[in-house]
Amino acid sequence: MSVRDLPWGIPRVRPPDPRRDPATLAAALLMVAAAVGMSWLAIHRYDNFWAGRFDLGNMVQAIWSTTQGRPLESTDTHGEQFVRLGAHVDPILVLFAPLWAVFPHPQMLLIVQSTAVALGGWPVFWLARRWIGSDAIALGAVAAYLLYPPLLWSQISEFHPVVLAVPLLLYAIWAIEEDRPAVCAVCVVLALATKEHVGLGVVFLGVWCAVAHGRRRWGAALAVGGLAWTAACMTIIIPRFAPADGENPFAGRYAHLGGSLTDVPKALLTDPGLVARTVFTEPKMLYLVALLAPLAFLPLGSPLLALGAVPEIAMNVLTNYWPQYSVQFQYTAVATPFLVAAAVRTLGRVLDSPRLPREAGRPAAWAGLLVVAALAGGWRLGPLPVWYGVPGGSTDRRWELESTPHAAAMAEGVALIPRGVPVSAGNPFGARLSDRRRIFSYPVVGSARWVIIDMRRPYLADIMVSPAQFAPHALAMRTDPRFRQVFDRDGVMVFRRVAPSPRVPS
Repeated sequence: MSVRDLPWGIPRVRPPDPRRDPATLAAALLMVAAAVGMSWLAIHRYDNFWAGRFDLGNMVQAIWSTTQGRPLESTDTHGEQFVRLGAHVDPILVLFAPLWAVFPHPQMLLIVQSTAVALGGWPVFWLARRWIGSDAIALGAVAAYLLYPPLLWSQISEFHPVVLAVPLLLYAIWAIEEDRPAVCAVCVVLALATKEHVGLGVVFLGVWCAVAHGRRRWGAALAVGGLAWTAACMTIIIPRFAPADGENPFAGRYAHLGGSLTDVPKALLTDPGLVARTVFTEPKMLYLVALLAPLAFLPLGSPLLALGAVPEIAMNVLTNYWPQYSVQFQYTAVATPFLVAAAVRTLGRVLDSPRLPREAGRPAAWAGLLVVAALAGGWRLGPLPVWYGVPGGSTDRRWELESTPHAAAMAEGVALIPRGVPVSAGNPFGARLSDRRRIFSYPVVGSARWVIIDMRRPYLADIMVSPAQFAPHALAMRTDPRFRQVFDRDGVMVFRRVAPSPRVPS
């Protein structure tokens, strides 16, 4: 008898009490440790000034503007005000406005992000219990999820709303398994609100719901809704709010395929040679291995569920913008929940197989496989400092987690700039200075009353350049009669406007 058949929908057997369910308690402890540890690492990176205007500062300004009655307003790289929906459709940022009123600090976003990702361990735990029936393997699945290198990188590398789609889509998958359409609908709607392309993953979530569970209407609603959302974002919302003549600001990443919504599909159909030369390169093949190896390639055994990862992976391997085919950024977020869930589903199928020798079905061994694969992936690819001292361990971007005297100089320079006034800043300072109406990305100065730049971490807008390339810009600031230099330490320079600022609309 199902819960739906019982009077008032009340189950006769209550869920296990965590105090009497050691596996549930252990899973909770793993998630708490992950949330605390990853929050600390993300904040430590922030304290070292490696979280910048792009992208943490962009989110801060959009949320701060929302609290001021200007929903999602931001300053673009050209110094113009626009609504953030013209770059990415992530209206979930509006929900952060009340949190900002309580804790108005960029660190809040980093903590929420890591906590939300950690809570995604619950649906992984529940799915593993449902599909496999082993507490040991369920705990191993949670550990593998929390240690998955692309997921660790996405938490450390700034704050991005799309990372919140990871736990939300996992909960949606679990809700489909549990036949809870209302829970699924809420999770999917929130996931869609994290970025415009999430709808493509939801399309395949609907396919899986219809085919694997026989819920055709439910699956069709998910598929149609996901496709409609992404189509509306790309053809209506982004062009409506985009600051550059209605053009998608990221279309240039696909310029080799035409760049437009019509040219890219045309190239896929008419020029397979170009597509093959774009996709089948060593960095992109290594990217695919980096996605699958930490999950022991298990997602390949559940292709219908893993299909939800395909749209994002396709977008990443079709571009020539290298961060998209690296696991060190947020561009794996929509693929992650499908790959993790598919890995668990495959393991359940393997253990259910009558061909599996009895002695090979030991839960501890399979739990160990999941954990060892995730640890091995982290050893070669991950961001955790624990690997620094291990032979062959990953040291990628190690400097971002190392405290230096230069960060102290940067903090001293930022402290000179008054709150609220227009400022022009190099990217590394942006996360701390974006809670204001206007923040210009240097070399755009605009109506800024203060300018802060860094010769040791030189940026022009969102592009890091060499000190030699930046030197003429630093010289121009030093000799600009409109500004007076008030700080110069270890390459950090702060300038205050002494001439009248140009008048700009309020």
